[in-house]
Amino acid sequence: MKKIYYLSSCNTCMRIIDELKINDEFILQDIKSESITKSQLEEMRGLTDSYESLFSKRARLYKELGLKEKNLTEDDFKKFILEHYTFLKRPVTIINDQIFIGNSKKVVEATKKAIHE
Repeated sequence: MKKIYYLSSCNTCMRIIDELKINDEFILQDIKSESITKSQLEEMRGLTDSYESLFSKRARLYKELGLKEKNLTEDDFKKFILEHYTFLKRPVTIINDQIFIGNSKKVVEATKKAIHE
């Protein structure tokens, strides 16, 4: 499977998708208009080390809800990601059994390499 979870209103996501030069084998899911399902999140979790690694601590709601001051568990990270799209670190790209999370330069470069191998 080749899939990208992204936010269409996020300029960074759109720039990265353009930069990746993906083909039509990829499924694009705008997480604002098509919410992440529990099974999709569990699939992502199966490809990484934790729900926390999928969680965006940059989200405005993270600060607004005072989550920084709380000791969040894996169940909390999972619950918040399922409750609101803003908590998913984006974009998330899945290429077969590899997952690439976020928009750091290192992650984007690794994603490009995996796509164009």
